Amino acid sequence: MVTGAIKNKVDKIWDDIAAGGITNPITVIEQLTYLMFIRSLDEKELENEEFANMMGESGDYIFPQTESGQSMRWSKFKDKDPRDIFDIVSQRVFPAIKKMKHGKLPDFNMAGDLVEVNEADQYSNSENTAFSRYMEDAMFLIPTPQVLQKIVTGLEDLYTHDIADGDMQGDLYEYMLGKLASAGRNGQFRTPRHIIDMIVELVEPTPDDTICDPACGTAGFLVASAKYIREHYEDTMTSDQWDAYASTMFSGFDTDRTMLRISAMNLMLHSISNPDVDYKDSVSKQNDISSKYTVCLANPPFKGTIDAESINDNLKAVTNTKKTELLFLALFLRLLKKGGRCACIVPDGVLFGSSNAHKSIRKEIIKNHQLQAVISMPSGVFKPYAGVSTAVLVFTKTGAGGTENVWFYDMKADGYSLDDKRSEIQDNDIPDIIERFHNLEKEAGRERTEQSFFVPKQEIVDNDYDLSINKYKKVEYVPVNYPPTHEIMAELRRLEKEIAEEMAELEKLLL
Repeated sequence: MVTGAIKNKVDKIWDDIAAGGITNPITVIEQLTYLMFIRSLDEKELENEEFANMMGESGDYIFPQTESGQSMRWSKFKDKDPRDIFDIVSQRVFPAIKKMKHGKLPDFNMAGDLVEVNEADQYSNSENTAFSRYMEDAMFLIPTPQVLQKIVTGLEDLYTHDIADGDMQGDLYEYMLGKLASAGRNGQFRTPRHIIDMIVELVEPTPDDTICDPACGTAGFLVASAKYIREHYEDTMTSDQWDAYASTMFSGFDTDRTMLRISAMNLMLHSISNPDVDYKDSVSKQNDISSKYTVCLANPPFKGTIDAESINDNLKAVTNTKKTELLFLALFLRLLKKGGRCACIVPDGVLFGSSNAHKSIRKEIIKNHQLQAVISMPSGVFKPYAGVSTAVLVFTKTGAGGTENVWFYDMKADGYSLDDKRSEIQDNDIPDIIERFHNLEKEAGRERTEQSFFVPKQEIVDNDYDLSINKYKKVEYVPVNYPPTHEIMAELRRLEKEIAEEMAELEKLLL
C-alpha cells in the first residue's frame, strides 16, 4: 500500500521535475520510467552476480564486464557529483538502453562510441524486453544536473526505505499513473483502478488464460489480471505457467509509443518481464489476429472515428461504422477463442443507439453469442477526466448463441463521490455487484424495482435489442400525502407575519 509518507516523497520528486520545466504528466512519468528502469537493471545484475557466485561459474550479465560498462550501473553513479551523474546518464546509460538487445547493454569503445550487442549472439536467460523495443525514439529530457541529482536521490530514498517488494514498486508506479488527469486522443482516459479491479473480479482470470487488452494504454487491465492470478494461484502454478506469466500470457496493443513504453515498464515492475506489448491500430487492417485469446478486458476509446478505408473488413461485416466503441466490440469477438470471455466498458450510447451499426453489434452479441451482464455505471465514475455515462458488458464468445436471461445492475455508487474531487465515501455497490454476479442463480426472483434483475432474451429482442437499463427497470412511485389546503395557507400566513415582525425589529436597529 502506498502510504501518505510515500506519496509525499513521490510528490516531492514530481515537483522537482516540474521546477525544471517539465510539466506534462505523461512526460514526467516517462522520464521517471527511464530512471526506474535503469535502477531495476542494476538490481537484476546484483541477482545475476549472486547466482553466478553461488553456482561458481560465470553468468549472463546485463552490463559489460569492463570499466566503462560497470560505470553505467546505478549503484556506481548514484552518489557522484551532479555533473558526473548527468554526463553518465545522458551520454552513456540512456543511449545504451536505447540500443539494448537480448537483455544486454552495449559497451563503449575507446573513442566513446557505442559498440552494439551482436544480434547473432544467443543468450540463455534473457530476451529483448518490450520496454527496449520502444526506446528507439525515446528522448532524455531532464534539463540540468541539479534536477537529475534530486530525482536520483529521491528515488534511491524511496527504494531503500519504503519499497519492500515488487508489488510495492508496482503500487508506487500506479500512484504516479494516477496523476494522468487529462483525456487523450479519441476520448481515451485512465480507467480508475477500483473499476479495473471490479472487472477483473467479474471475469476471474486463471493461469491457463491468455489475456488481451487491444487498447492497453498504461496496461492497467493486464496488471490487475496479473495481480489477481498471483493472489489466487501463486502457490499452485507450474513452471510452464510461470513462464507464460512472464511472457505470452499478457498481450496489449496501442497506437501511442509513449503509452507502450509506460505500459511495458508497468508490467515489468509487476514481474512480467517480456509481455507481448505491440504497436498496433487494433481495428485496422494492420491487425489480423483472430481466435487467439481466452480473455479480453478493455476500456476502448469512446467517440473516436477512424478512416473508413483503414478499418478491417471483417469488423465492418459485423458493424458497418467508423465509431471505435462499436468496432472494438466486433474486435473482441474476433480476438477471442470460442468460449473466451470479455468484460469491457462502453459508453451508454452503445446500449440504446438506434443506428443500424448500433443495433447490429448488439444483435450479434445477443443472438450469436452469450451476453451475461449489463452493469450500468453512474456518470461521475470517470471524473475528473470525463462525465460520460458508461456501462460494463460481460459476454462469452460461443458462435452458437446461448443468451437466455441478461442480468442488469444499476450501480449507484462506487465508493467515491461522483464530483470532480472523487473523495472516498461509504456507499459502494462494487462488492455487491461481484457477489451477485458470481451467484446469479439467486437473482431469479428479483423484481424490476430492485437494483439488479434479469431480463429474458426475447424481451430484449422485442425491444430492438435495446440494452438500456431504464428500458426495463420499473420505478416505484410512492404517493405523498400533503396537508389540507387551508392548513398550508395558515402556515404561509404565519410565516408572513413572522417575517414582517423580524423586518420591523431590523428597521428599529437601523434608526
